[in-house]
Amino acid sequence: MTNYIRFDWAMKRLLRDKANHSVIEGLLTSLFGEKVTIVKFLESESNQDAGDDKFNRVDILAENDKQELIIVEIQNTRELAYFHRMLYGVSKAITDYIGLGDDYDKVRKVYSVNIVYFDLGQGNDYVYHGKTTFHGLHEPHDVLKLSVRQSQAFFGQDEGERFERKEAGDLFPEYYVLRVNDFDKVAKTPLDEWIAYLKTGEISESTTAPGLQRARECMRFDGLSANDRSAYLRHMEAVRTQRSLLETSRFDGYQVGRAEGRAEGHAEGLAEGIAQGREAQHLEDMLQMAAKLKQAGMDTQSIMQITNLTEAQIASVQ
Repeated sequence: MTNYIRFDWAMKRLLRDKANHSVIEGLLTSLFGEKVTIVKFLESESNQDAGDDKFNRVDILAENDKQELIIVEIQNTRELAYFHRMLYGVSKAITDYIGLGDDYDKVRKVYSVNIVYFDLGQGNDYVYHGKTTFHGLHEPHDVLKLSVRQSQAFFGQDEGERFERKEAGDLFPEYYVLRVNDFDKVAKTPLDEWIAYLKTGEISESTTAPGLQRARECMRFDGLSANDRSAYLRHMEAVRTQRSLLETSRFDGYQVGRAEGRAEGHAEGLAEGIAQGREAQHLEDMLQMAAKLKQAGMDTQSIMQITNLTEAQIASVQ
């Protein structure tokens, strides 16, 4: 079986080459459901090579032929505030790629594609899409759309085209989350073939998914130079080490949690037992007092007020 290199390392080393743009274009085309053409790659916060793979993640920032910005990020280790970082990355791309003094209509459309190898959020699917939609407050099915003039100005639609009024939310960023580890199906669509490759590192010879045929050619481990092979093996060792440390930390935390839970449960049980004992002793004391008061000739209602016992409890004592 042919060994293919991981997609995250390929994004750093191989896929920025113009000859290999079709690989990332294929992934994005399968995900967006429309043809994507990358014009160039731009600078992003972590697209420089880091020998120690300190943060165990990689991202690219690309511009397509519509002058839209596309962030593709791969994250191997879990991060509690990852959703916030998605938002920050999009916000930074917007502000970085608009000139001082430019009008607001120069704000770029941004797509954020996040490939994660950990349990991000809670849900049953393995691919999620998030976008802004403006719903009517009093009429929830009413979606706010752009005017004809806005649609023509911002989306370049000519009068001769089949005109389609865009939603106001189409101007806003869109987010995609691919939870790779949750994929456990037989690949039946191009997108599923891509996610299967991202999870297993295997590419079927019969694949028809855009970009994967080119990936079979340029992402073979045995096709790497000696230097690239060494770098790739170091990267894989870093991934394995971080994953092992993470799993160890999770296991240790689980064991500590169980021990603390047992100790806490023991303490709670002891406290509860003491409380129950005190309650039983108090009841016994009140019953003895009720018996003495009855012997002294006090009426039942008065005894109830003094002891807080029920009429049945007082009747049971001699």
